[in-house]
This record gives sequence, C-alpha cells and structure tokens, in this order.
Amino acid sequence: MRTAISIDENTDPQIRLNFNITMLDLHCDYASVDVWDALGTNRQNVTKNVEKWQLDETGRRRVFSGRNRETREVRHDEHDMTLEEMHEEEGVHAVELNENNFKDWVKENEMAFVDMYAPWCIWCQKLAPTWEQLAKQVKQEGMPVGVGKVDCVQHALLCREEKVMAFPTLRWYHNGEAIAPDYKMDRTVTALVGFAKRKLDMDEKFKEWDKKQGAESDSEVRERKRQLYQQHRPEHPSCQVSGFLMVNRVPGNFHVEAKSKNHNLNAAMTNLSHVVNHLSFGEPIQAVNRKTKRILKQAPEEHKKFSPMDSSDYLTKDYHQAYHHYIKVVSTHLNMGSSAANKMMTYQFLEQSQVVFYDEDNVPEARFSYDLSPMSVVVQKEGRKWYDYLTSLCAIIGGTFTTLGLIDATLYKVFKPKKL
Repeated sequence: MRTAISIDENTDPQIRLNFNITMLDLHCDYASVDVWDALGTNRQNVTKNVEKWQLDETGRRRVFSGRNRETREVRHDEHDMTLEEMHEEEGVHAVELNENNFKDWVKENEMAFVDMYAPWCIWCQKLAPTWEQLAKQVKQEGMPVGVGKVDCVQHALLCREEKVMAFPTLRWYHNGEAIAPDYKMDRTVTALVGFAKRKLDMDEKFKEWDKKQGAESDSEVRERKRQLYQQHRPEHPSCQVSGFLMVNRVPGNFHVEAKSKNHNLNAAMTNLSHVVNHLSFGEPIQAVNRKTKRILKQAPEEHKKFSPMDSSDYLTKDYHQAYHHYIKVVSTHLNMGSSAANKMMTYQFLEQSQVVFYDEDNVPEARFSYDLSPMSVVVQKEGRKWYDYLTSLCAIIGGTFTTLGLIDATLYKVFKPKKL
C-alpha cells in the first residue's frame, strides 16, 4: 500500500456537508441553521434539506418540527393610541407582576394569561397595547381569566425561574401551573381572546366529564383527561437538527444559533450544549454497498477518518459560552485497483474544538468552521505486473535446481564407495 500527496484536481464548485446534531437545551422553534463563507454567501435560517425533530427527555423523536418549511410571521394589531395614552384615558387593566406577587396571583386566578416581555424587544413593544386591550376586553366580557405581565429586565430572576427563553413569552396558567406549549399564534386581540375562550370551553368540558365520573374515577385516568382537555403537552427543550448543505469549496462555516422570526431571544437563558451524532463531507458513505465495503476493507485504518466527531458531546456548564469547532477537510482517493470499480473518492477531516465566551448581550452559537485543503491524499494499492510473477517463478525454479544440485553432490560424496 502506497500513500502519496498531490494537488487536488477536483473541479466541483460545491461540496456536500452532512450533519446530524442534537441541541440539548434549545427548542426547535428557535434553532436556526446559518451558512457563511469567504465568497460572501450569507444564508440565514436555511430550511432546504434540513429536518428538525423535537425530542423527549429520553432522546426519542417526539414531534416533527418541519422540513423545508419557513417560519410563518405572526400578525399584530395596529393601534391609534400608545400604551401610555391608553393608561391615561382608560386606566391600567393588565396586572404588573413581580417576584413578590407572581406565584400568589397565578394561584388566585384559576385561569391566567401572562406576557413575559423585555422593554427593548421590538415584538414586545408591538404587543404592549394589544395586551392592554386584551385585558380590557376580558374584564368587560366577565371572563374568569387574569391577564398579567412581567418585565423580565426588572425581574430577571423571576423570568429565569420560569425558564423564559424568548421575548415575548405568552404563557397560560391553570391553578398556578404553566400549561405547555406557550402561545405562538397571531398577536391580535381577536386571536388572543379566541384562544382564552377555547381554554375556558375545554375547562368546562373537563369539569362536566369529571362530574359525571364522580368520586369513583381513577386518578391516573383523570389526570390524562385533564391534560387532554387543557391541551397540556409538556415539552422537553431538545431538538435534533439534521440534513445536508451544499457549500462552496472555500473557507466558511455553518452554525446553529438561537433565533426566531417572531421573537427576540433571551441571551441570559440560551444554552448551546450539543451532541454531534454525525458530521461528514461528500456523498454519504453507504457501508452496505458491496463496492464500498470491498474498498474500505482494503484501506488502512489511518485513512478512514471520514467522521471523527460522531457521537461526541460538547457541553457548556455556564451561560454566555458555546463550543466552536475548527475543521480541516482533505479529499482522499482510495485506489484499490486499476478499474473504476475499485476506486472511490471521499473526504477525511481533522477537528479541534474549544469553548468561546460571549458578552452578556450576545446570543451564542454552535459554530462549525471548515477549510478545504488544496492538497489531496492518494492511497494506492500497488499490484504486481505479469513479468514480476515470471521473474519470481524463474527465480524459484533456478533456486530449486541449485538446491537439489547441492544436495545431490553432497549425497554423492557421502555415499561414494571408497577405493581399497
């Protein structure tokens, strides 16, 4: 087996990048795959050929969160008056909540709808007058729903305890318990009031069912029914992002970042810990293919570093930090024979990873920077020519003849009759 280094003659303008990454503490709604390279490519929230799965606490796929699907922009109401003008003319209807009164308030109100916002968030600013109008209409219609709001800048500890990852977070509470998932539809008064009414209707249906069952109903069955009527689906903030990207053959990077078209992310609660299930370059290697199996069986182990990052964990212990990975890609030609059936071209790479620290106002990202080497590695299996075999055969015959001659001469001298 001979190994050589030569100039990479590959003329393809792009290379395929295959990935399968599990974000351990990032919801699929906020996981964005972005691509940048030295030619000026800057693609945000790539969805083509990218698949997202929401995972449960055991790591199993639970909810399919989209493939080739763009995030829909939510609608907002336009108001003639600002929030301050509404307060002056109509008074304050949405209750200001803080660390001291939050828990008691959500327990006092059997049903509660809370806006957790940041004053600097543009989406929160658009929502503020709508939220006040919602509180006003709920009160006018006599709906048994408390409408409150929390300033997550002034009360950061409370929002951290409630695990607020994005602004605004619109969360429904029932008897002090948060009902998942959070509200993520249109932010208009009509849509919000309709959502509250549906919650109330479902609660009434559950109470009717519970009344019919009486005291004999099984507690486990009752709890399942309660969650069903409340549309309560506890979510685990873990997302598997997989697929492939066609990237230019120049230095660049792709990164998974916490981002949303309809929210501003809370940098203080963004954790980019992740597991690289698979990462490779080029067409996926089909190990079950007979040609591939035959070639890889002959190739040396030191030239099989096609996906050295597979099944690697990259965990950060604190906020405002994330792993960055630096990858050097080298094209590799495995020539295990003279025919095309015994040749294949693939990519090996070496990587280094380190933790990068971010400012408190910046949202971290899990970055994978890659650079393609202008050189390629050629692994050549050296076969023997026909005349090599002929020369070897002649050498064996000649050696055998000589050896037999020596043995014959020795035996002749040993057993030669002596003259008297």
